[in-house]
Amino acid sequence: MDVIEAIGNTPLIELKRVSKGLPNPVFIKCEHLNPGGSVKDRTARAIILDAEARGVLTPGSGQTIIEGTAGNTGVGFALIAGARGYRCICVIPERVSFDKRVALRQLGSEVYIAKAAGIKSPDNFRNVAARLAEENGWFATNQFHNPANLDAHYGGKSFSATGPEIFDQMKGDIAAFVSAAGTGGTITGVGRCLKERIPGVKIVMADPIGSGLGEWVNTGTIGPDGPYTVEGIGSASVPSNLHREPLDWAEKIADADAYAMVERLVKEEGLTVGGSTGVNVIAALRVAARPDIKGPVVTVAADLWDRYRSTPWMKAWEERESQAVVFLQPYQSKS
Repeated sequence: MDVIEAIGNTPLIELKRVSKGLPNPVFIKCEHLNPGGSVKDRTARAIILDAEARGVLTPGSGQTIIEGTAGNTGVGFALIAGARGYRCICVIPERVSFDKRVALRQLGSEVYIAKAAGIKSPDNFRNVAARLAEENGWFATNQFHNPANLDAHYGGKSFSATGPEIFDQMKGDIAAFVSAAGTGGTITGVGRCLKERIPGVKIVMADPIGSGLGEWVNTGTIGPDGPYTVEGIGSASVPSNLHREPLDWAEKIADADAYAMVERLVKEEGLTVGGSTGVNVIAALRVAARPDIKGPVVTVAADLWDRYRSTPWMKAWEERESQAVVFLQPYQSKS
């Protein structure tokens, strides 16, 4: 077994405390337990294996792969590149946490930081990665548009995929699936898989307030580009791996609510997850509370909390908790 074979087949557990009192149970797929700590390990695996199958990449060749990433997909590519003998370059936007930059370097990836810029700007991290790939003859993994991303979650290839795993673990008893979207691979791939197998299942996008994708799902027109701090999800444009037809509606979630839910998930459910998982769970709880939903709701624990230690929301949490530490006085015998 190598790292590729260790990706997937993650546990699916019930959220028993944060969903207490709701008419429908809520389950969460623990993708943060993948080797690289996120659901994006699946995307990296699918894209690399597809490129190798097409003869574009050859293991052990030292070929260069390059990805524009908010961090998690880059971690997956760095792990696999190291194991299969490729050079890995990650272009990340400057707002991405310092922790992710360090993790990528520690994994052997070269890290390029792109200035904050909209998707139409040549300085946007995704456009920078595409340009560097073309100029240097590198393989652009292109997670936002590479159809192999969907295979990671829909299935049909030689590896285990997210959607079929969820269907099997729940024995087909699913009323709704809820997920945020970055590239769109998870929600589109899982959504299509479940829609084909479960009549009436609802597929719901969780979207941060400030992203325009939720409005696009609900109205067909992308919403205004606003500020938000949850990393790795939402967008001001629609990636080609995000398809509207399997989606039923979107729930909009505030940053502060997402971060508060992360603290609850850590303390009440034992799940050490990041901010996007807070977005997913709040949306899933809303769906589970609806009277028209009759059965289990499933969502995704997208990544680990360790890559957000330097962010303001987690530093504030750590500072608050550090002040509650009890310092004991040296023991003195009473005899």
